[in-house]
Amino acid sequence: MSGASLLQRASAAVLAVLARAVTGVRPIWAGTSPNGPLRIYFANHASHGDFILVSTCLHPAERGRTAAVAGADYWNAGRVRRFIACRLLRTVLVERNWVERRADPLAVMLAALDAGESLIFFPEGTRNMTEEPLLRFRSGLYNLAVARPQVELVPCWIENMSRVLPKGAFLPVPLLCRVVFGAPLKLEDGEDRKVFLDRARTALLALAPRKDGTPQ
Repeated sequence: MSGASLLQRASAAVLAVLARAVTGVRPIWAGTSPNGPLRIYFANHASHGDFILVSTCLHPAERGRTAAVAGADYWNAGRVRRFIACRLLRTVLVERNWVERRADPLAVMLAALDAGESLIFFPEGTRNMTEEPLLRFRSGLYNLAVARPQVELVPCWIENMSRVLPKGAFLPVPLLCRVVFGAPLKLEDGEDRKVFLDRARTALLALAPRKDGTPQ
């Protein structure tokens, strides 16, 4: 996983063009620059298209070394999904069912980071189908921060993607989107898991638009 294959690079370029055409996605680098060290981009999650939108906002070189963390239970369900995830998209598939899984999700993600991959990560653990802006963060982001403290943790707020590709929809609805990239976080020395996750969740929520629709 040291880099994107030719097919993946071509697919990423095509998807980026399509995503811009449908959503007019605009990256807002509010707290960091597009270029940086190894990163975990952690974002809100309400649509299967979320990671495509984040990837589209990255510079081509960064996009080529950035993989999305996705659920193996969904993307391995059938040949078509498996082909899309493993051959066309840059995904790190993790098994979420702790009873049946054969590989530790943390070990899989750490192996990708150690191979030079930045990650797109959804700390809620599943798509948010509720009226709440964010679900409770699970422990994955904290465990990654503990294991690889040198990696930057960049919050990314994805705006409107759940309306572009709502649950159950096959075709996207044209609608303007933004991805707001905030200031990187790092785990403080001795920081408690709950304190860190609350701080990371607050940092992500701070990037969301106000109720009147205007940016923060």
